[in-house]
Amino acid sequence: MNHDHHQIEEDAARQSASITPPLPRGSSGWPGRLRLWNLLRIPVRWFCSTWIRVTVSGTEHIDQTRGALLLVNHQSYLDPLLVGVWLDFPVSFLARDSLFRIPLLGMLLRNTGVIPISRSSARSGSIRAAVERLEAGTVVGIFPEGTRSSGTEPQRFRPGFLAVARRTEQPVYPVGICGSDRAMPRGAFWVRPTRIHVSFGRPLSQELREQINSNADDKAICEEIRVLVAELQNEGRKLLS
Repeated sequence: MNHDHHQIEEDAARQSASITPPLPRGSSGWPGRLRLWNLLRIPVRWFCSTWIRVTVSGTEHIDQTRGALLLVNHQSYLDPLLVGVWLDFPVSFLARDSLFRIPLLGMLLRNTGVIPISRSSARSGSIRAAVERLEAGTVVGIFPEGTRSSGTEPQRFRPGFLAVARRTEQPVYPVGICGSDRAMPRGAFWVRPTRIHVSFGRPLSQELREQINSNADDKAICEEIRVLVAELQNEGRKLLS
């Protein structure tokens, strides 16, 4: 089993290495494995606008000329779609490696640029893949909670994402999702019609980035960033009320 974990992460690193210079957002030069994402984006956006009535704010904060790291609260399996379809360029999310062994789903993940990460073995391959994509101008998304949550605030952020943030100078953005846990709660097999809001925040301040890079108290840094995401989630809640 550990061999499988390492093999999947090594595959991710090799795939990431194929992304060389940054490419214009939406250009035909994106790697072939992301073409599927580009094809799915329009129907998924239509579905999000009609069936689950998603609204979005703050996309103007995202610098579309460079890579970026998105730190997102995690309420349901819909979250990668809810974040990605409103941007004009693909987002490469990290997801647990066990999902890649599910028929069809694994193929979909590989062909939409998702990076596998193992909960039980070394994560160096996933971290390296994420950093390489960031430096190549790709947007990378991470769910710092490490698992799905529900309720009024995100759960405690695990410090693993700091290893990526410390290895890149690309901007880091907090993102808050409100309502996706009602659209697809745990155990649900279909998406329920409801209202969802996605809030993109401003990039982390230079002061906070310096705290991250100084290897200061990881617990305190994680909490500070979690609060930023919680504020965005609460912003969405107010807009939905």
